[in-house]
Amino acid sequence: MRNPRLVPVRWSILGCLFGFSLFGYMQRTGIAIAAEPMMQELGLDQVTLGWLLTVFLIGYTAFQIPGGVLGEYWGPRRTLTWMGAASLLATVATAITPRLASGAAVLAILIVARLLLGAAQGGLFPVATGAIKNWLPARNWGFAQGFLITGAWLGSAITPPIVSALLLYFGWREALAAVCVPSALLLGWWQYDARDRPAEHPAVGAAELADLSKDIGGREDRVSLSRIIRVLVDRQVLLLTGSYFLMNYVFYLVTFWSFLYLRQERHMTTLESGWLASLPFLSAAMASVAGGQLSDSLILRFGARWGTRILPLIALPCAGLFLWLTGAASTTTFAVAALCLSFGWCELIEGPYWSATMRLAPADSMAATAVLNTGGNLGGVVATPAIAALSANHQWQAIFALGAATSLGAAALWLWVDVARPSVNFQEVQA
Repeated sequence: MRNPRLVPVRWSILGCLFGFSLFGYMQRTGIAIAAEPMMQELGLDQVTLGWLLTVFLIGYTAFQIPGGVLGEYWGPRRTLTWMGAASLLATVATAITPRLASGAAVLAILIVARLLLGAAQGGLFPVATGAIKNWLPARNWGFAQGFLITGAWLGSAITPPIVSALLLYFGWREALAAVCVPSALLLGWWQYDARDRPAEHPAVGAAELADLSKDIGGREDRVSLSRIIRVLVDRQVLLLTGSYFLMNYVFYLVTFWSFLYLRQERHMTTLESGWLASLPFLSAAMASVAGGQLSDSLILRFGARWGTRILPLIALPCAGLFLWLTGAASTTTFAVAALCLSFGWCELIEGPYWSATMRLAPADSMAATAVLNTGGNLGGVVATPAIAALSANHQWQAIFALGAATSLGAAALWLWVDVARPSVNFQEVQA
């Protein structure tokens, strides 16, 4: 028996997904903010820190496709519950390790904890994409994906000032543990209120159910080996994945290294760096949701083929230009402003990447976006140790110039992306 809510349930589901994105990024980026006192206490150098960040990326990248496949079998509700619980365990383990071990054992436990955190969060966005596909009409996919990424960037934006303040007053271990509290509360609500499909939720009214069923259709998202193989080898999906691989150099450069850049190269204090390092993430948060909405509008205006291409072809070259200007800036103010503009332009097209992949493979959205994010995070796996080595020698201008080049390459690949002719398990989806 249905008892509809005043606010459609779809927005509650999207809000929870937003929360998973936000708190997940707080957990993954907290270690970069606590890096200096952590390195001093544990006797780690900057290259070792770079490898700890890389271990996370290895686990995160390796478990994209397994996480998406698990989501297809288990459904978003159960899968995200287990992913959230494992993320909490890994973050707490990182915080309490120095109290439980010493010497080489500390580094070993940190490596395992970071690997677990990466594996636990590996399928987060592909599985969330499956929930978006089930709970949002296709006309809102770009907006929903942009809103989801906005959660990630708000998490990244609030982490530097919050964690830097907590570590000054309480210590780095307490700072990392504190970010787990809101995540645990969200996890409990998700397990209580979420459902895999609208028809399973008693608070979904008939009108909302009818609106959503137009795009969902009757087919269950149950994965098979043949369908996964078709996704893995599809030319259009691989083009988007290659572009995302290149674009994510900028993504991980700003996510993991902007705080240390401001501390080491621009000589900011810990609190100053914490606040200034949050500004690029705030610009990215606003750009992500705006870019998703703009992409939906461009598709309605110009059709699927060019509607999805226009924004990336403009935004990515602009992102590269401002990234280069960041390294060339003569003042800290100009450097931070250029970094914000670069990241804002870059994140305008997060929603288009994900919604375009959904349109290419609507029946296998979790698997297809898992392939996309695997390629994107391989970019991080390649970039992070390179950035660590270059930053150790204060070669920041080279770091930013390389990011400008990868942005131009990412834009060029969009010229061959054509979501108007998807070839993977295609079911026609109304724009």
